[in-house]
Amino acid sequence: MKNFFFVSLVSCIGLATALLLPKNVSSSTTSPSLQARRPSCANTATSRCCWGNYSIDTNFYEETPNTGVTREYWLNVQNTTLAPDGVERLTLNFNGSIPGPLITADWGDNLIIHVTNNLEHNGTSIHWHGMRQLGSNEYDGVPGVTQCPIAPGDTMTYKFRVTEYGSTWYHSHHSIQYGDGLYGPIILNGPATADYDEDLGLLTLSDWGHESVSALWDTVQATALPATLENGLINGKNTYGNGGSRYETVFKAGTKYRIRIVNTAMEGHFRFAIDNHTFTVIANDLVPLVPYETDNVIISMGQRYDLIVEAKTNQTADNYWLRAIWQSTCNANGNPDGILGIVRYNAASTAVPTTTGPSYPDACGDEPYVSLVPHLPLDVGRNGTTSTLELGATFAGILKWTINNSSLYLNWSDPTNLRIANGQAVFPTDYNVYPLPTPNAWVYWVINDHSRGFPYHPMHLHGHDTFILAQGNGTYSPSTVKLNFHNPPRRDTMTLAPGGYLVIAFKTDNPGSWLMHCHVAWHASEGLAVQFVEREKEIPRTIKAGDLEVFENTCERWDEYWNGRKVYVQGDSGI
Repeated sequence: MKNFFFVSLVSCIGLATALLLPKNVSSSTTSPSLQARRPSCANTATSRCCWGNYSIDTNFYEETPNTGVTREYWLNVQNTTLAPDGVERLTLNFNGSIPGPLITADWGDNLIIHVTNNLEHNGTSIHWHGMRQLGSNEYDGVPGVTQCPIAPGDTMTYKFRVTEYGSTWYHSHHSIQYGDGLYGPIILNGPATADYDEDLGLLTLSDWGHESVSALWDTVQATALPATLENGLINGKNTYGNGGSRYETVFKAGTKYRIRIVNTAMEGHFRFAIDNHTFTVIANDLVPLVPYETDNVIISMGQRYDLIVEAKTNQTADNYWLRAIWQSTCNANGNPDGILGIVRYNAASTAVPTTTGPSYPDACGDEPYVSLVPHLPLDVGRNGTTSTLELGATFAGILKWTINNSSLYLNWSDPTNLRIANGQAVFPTDYNVYPLPTPNAWVYWVINDHSRGFPYHPMHLHGHDTFILAQGNGTYSPSTVKLNFHNPPRRDTMTLAPGGYLVIAFKTDNPGSWLMHCHVAWHASEGLAVQFVEREKEIPRTIKAGDLEVFENTCERWDEYWNGRKVYVQGDSGI
């Protein structure tokens, strides 16, 4: 049973309120934007809500620290043999590891990331999942939308500012490459809604097969069924048969640990738990939450949760199972009960845990809607325009997912932003473009699933956090479903139930071409996506001269490769 757990933030909120409020203003009506301009306060184990002259109450959509710090990283995309679970196979990876290197920055820093494509016969592009990319849409990393793919042997440098904080990941957005290991963690340091002693970092939870997902692609399309992969990984590790090793960490009694989890699976829902321990959930995606307590968290593809767990002082064992419980109701896996890590209280122990956990329901949705209360309260304007997106599917030898009867298909050599830069105002029908020309307007999208299929669809929006006005089963009806405009859940990835509905909202405050797609990787490749071209006339002005040169040079080198040296043809939607 999940219950709300409200944490006292006196050191942040109380001090800020006392120092900043006019004498005739009640503390109950304090604006978060007022609370942001408070005296400096250090972020420590007992004041995680603080962040220098900013705090957990700062409206990060409107205000970002100016750190003056630039952090630089180099990523090499390569095709090498690895054995994440003890079974050797060719993989795609960054810098020789799965997951790739940790990218970390502070709220307000600038990131410069050089990506070199060392693949022999494939392009690539890298998406920085959940990053708002305010004023840097050209670095969102979507081939056929914001860039041409990076050609074999070429390097592209991505540059953007960190305007949010929390836990996320980066991954290839070129076809289904990330399913072969092309992903890595991102930690963006900032304030938090509850205190903790140590940060254990980010855990990636993924499904994993013993042959390349590209080798499975034709069968998946032709059968309209997902592939059943042999295993799953926690931070790129697991056992299979007598090989491999598990993720392990050591707890010290009484210490509060922050654990960040991200679902990096192709198609797999997990329920995350540690036997005989409870969590305080403090964030979803990159949105701080009013903390709540639970002993498990359900996490869909592309989603992230930040958790605090307090190490037991009266533990009954030296070792406990850490579980990424595969939700078999959603789809099959060859090792559904064996995706495990180990929490040890005795660092010298090598024993296999014998603990057991509760019997949890097998489910495919999101955490309870009522639990996901954003700490920064923001309401949705009631004067928005409403549009409907009807999700469907067609099968004529191969499966294609559709939205409003159109399946996405992009030309890698002719990305949306290149067309805009060249003044081409008409887009191909199968680019699935929805124009949003009005600045700073609220738009509502009703998404109904009429596909008559079983899968759940984690819908991911680039460039924005969505406000989830409603979420449920059956077709949405305004006469029976009440929309929540008052501080509804906000996140960038939310799950659409089969035959169900989502009603989402966002404000057109970020010019760019933004993809919204299902984060089941098979479904995205089968066309389940649309583009929102937001404030099209302003997009060229957001691309600085040097960035435009990067954009054009990447396309020029891609065209040279594609028109003269390509080995494979485009076999999917492009994303």
